Amino acid sequence: MVDFRSRRRGGKGLIYTFLHLLPGSKGKSDIELWSVLAKYAFFALIGIVIVIVFLFIWYGKDLPQPGKLITSSLTESTRIYDRNGILLYSVYKDQNRAYVQLKDIPKNLQHATIAIEDRNFYQNSGFSVRGYLRALWGIVTFKGISGGSTLTQQLVKNVLLQDTRQTIQRKIKELILAIQVDKRYTKDQILEMYLNDVPYGGANIGVEAAAESYFGKHVNDLDLAQAAFIAGLPQAPSLYSPFSGHKYYLDRTKAVLTAMVEENYITQKQADIADKEVGEMTFSDTDRSIKAPHFVMYIKQLVAQQFGDAAVENGGLQIYTTLDYSIEQKAEDIVKTEIGKLKNYHVANGAAMVMNPKNGQILAMVGNTDYFDNTVDGNYNDAVDAKRQPGSSLKPIIYATGLMKGYTASTVFMDVKTDFPSGDPTHPNYTPVNYDGKFHGPVQMRFALGNSMNIPAVKMLALVGIKDAMTTGYQMGIDSWEPTSQNVSQVGLSLVLGGREVTLLHEMTAYSTLADGGVRHDPISILKITDSHGNTLFQNKDKDGTKVLPPDVDFIISHILLDNNARTLEFGPSSYLVIPGHTVSVKTGTTDDKRDNWTMGYTPSYVVGVWVGNNDNSPMNQAISSGLTGASPIWNKIMTSVLKGKPDEQFQKPDNVNAVTIDSLFGGLPVDGQPTRVEYFIKGTEPTSKSSVYQEKDGKMYYVVRENDPVSTDGINRWQIGIDNWIHENHSAADYQWYPPDDLLKSLGINPTQPPSPTP
Repeated sequence: MVDFRSRRRGGKGLIYTFLHLLPGSKGKSDIELWSVLAKYAFFALIGIVIVIVFLFIWYGKDLPQPGKLITSSLTESTRIYDRNGILLYSVYKDQNRAYVQLKDIPKNLQHATIAIEDRNFYQNSGFSVRGYLRALWGIVTFKGISGGSTLTQQLVKNVLLQDTRQTIQRKIKELILAIQVDKRYTKDQILEMYLNDVPYGGANIGVEAAAESYFGKHVNDLDLAQAAFIAGLPQAPSLYSPFSGHKYYLDRTKAVLTAMVEENYITQKQADIADKEVGEMTFSDTDRSIKAPHFVMYIKQLVAQQFGDAAVENGGLQIYTTLDYSIEQKAEDIVKTEIGKLKNYHVANGAAMVMNPKNGQILAMVGNTDYFDNTVDGNYNDAVDAKRQPGSSLKPIIYATGLMKGYTASTVFMDVKTDFPSGDPTHPNYTPVNYDGKFHGPVQMRFALGNSMNIPAVKMLALVGIKDAMTTGYQMGIDSWEPTSQNVSQVGLSLVLGGREVTLLHEMTAYSTLADGGVRHDPISILKITDSHGNTLFQNKDKDGTKVLPPDVDFIISHILLDNNARTLEFGPSSYLVIPGHTVSVKTGTTDDKRDNWTMGYTPSYVVGVWVGNNDNSPMNQAISSGLTGASPIWNKIMTSVLKGKPDEQFQKPDNVNAVTIDSLFGGLPVDGQPTRVEYFIKGTEPTSKSSVYQEKDGKMYYVVRENDPVSTDGINRWQIGIDNWIHENHSAADYQWYPPDDLLKSLGINPTQPPSPTP
């Protein structure tokens, strides 16, 4: 019978409940029940011990001998290939290794290694009880098998065990071997082997190779700062490498110095001096045999995140990537050559990418002008890691949002000087200007986007709403446009002109969405990974992607961007945006202060994106001009190279998109005496009459141009004020069409004597 007193005893009552549920508990007292529980616990403990012993025997039967630590050659080479089997990088190709005795290794390096990796090295028996408890907790909480390994365990893992996966089996083997090694060798011997046999990044095995590779000196010549840097590498060589394009080694080395202070190996003053020296370190040149270096480092980091650094450094992995080295090699040459021509324009760096929009596979990644040139931060990957102002390069997202809300490619925007609310009390008005410094009056969407006019773009954003526009951009792959309340509150109408930083990789994702009919494919860089025995660890499978834009909207945006006539006003008829013999959609972007210059373009099969600028974010020469200099020539040459010998591809028009002849000026149905053109419309949005701008009075035709101001906060219609001012500045009384008589305005419900009112 269950003891209902448990209801009043909280947690203790639960124990009594459990006791009374045990087999044979019926009719027994509490003392007898505790005795029963003790019996079960005893047998359970025996069972656990038997299982552990069995596992140790089973997993220990085929273990390598600890003696191999002395003779290990570490020949398991991780190799990275392009999509056609071209070897891009071999981690242990021409392995750099030189064995040195412990007495020749500086005490600072020994102490730094012990302090950061295994503070109880000289006291433990080769393993850490606390580390295994953390690993057990990770299993119980489903967080994975993790836990700090001792130096002895790391030595065993890197030298004796080829299986680098985080599994219970490997952990047991690691423990058995660590205990055996600890009994067979002295602590100094183990430390000496660790410092000589553990990978320190790239082809560097051991501290002597690391010292020569990173600093061009022997290990016994290292100072404290250099020793601390090297000691921090083994935990994640790919991540902490100074050639990874990041400077994560700064925090890692600081952590090593802090640990040394805590263990009383050095003083805080020594640590502070060394920490300052780390920030000023220069490193010797890296391995120039590497192909597509920025892409390879990108791949190494991705694989290390999934399988661990040990697997990358000495796991014998065979990594087959999406890269097409023939495209990559050409792109690298083009970027380097063209940036070299821009020295007088104060342009030091450029980045470029090529992607297949049908599946998101990266075909080329040029992260910088020259990976091996440290004077321009060559190791830094501007394609993936650099967040830059996009300028006008993301305007297509705003107009796509407009098309989804019912606006059309013939919607007219008055490109006139207009004040917009800035959201800044100290500077309440935001008054953008166009790239050419001019205002063009009535402009239809096709020509506003094609010529990248700023006033119409800001008006389009105001009409569709910032949150909805950010939602579209985020869905297309612009991560920094996530429409959270905080993000929306931090941006204003300047968003459309580049008011939020992005990476080239994210822009490539967005433009790939446009190229594939509105379907988003996230970037893919790895096709397959196998281990040293040929077992497949990872296999990429093409996915259908996510439908983001309606095909009809996507088609119209792409058609505007391929229409050379639509951009001739600003770029001329023969700019670098034209690829002779091929249909290519393209958009440029330049920030007002000329710090960033972009060109993004695509066909149904290829997307090419280019950024140029400076890593220190200093402005370029103001003479940089989109379509003529900067990113555009690079983009043109890469796209021309990619499309060479390939047939022209047209974007497929959806059945619900119709071509309609319209009035060239105000976009409605044709008006007698006015020029016409043909425009694409989504079914149901075609004009059914002439534009309402045209109004007749006494046999004369007048233009009644009205715009409401949806963002006014004080009752003043600034959009209409801008229109009225533009008319007076650009048309005399002789142009009577622009000055409709008062009685005509009154008949339309417009009071000519009152200032324009805002939209309700």
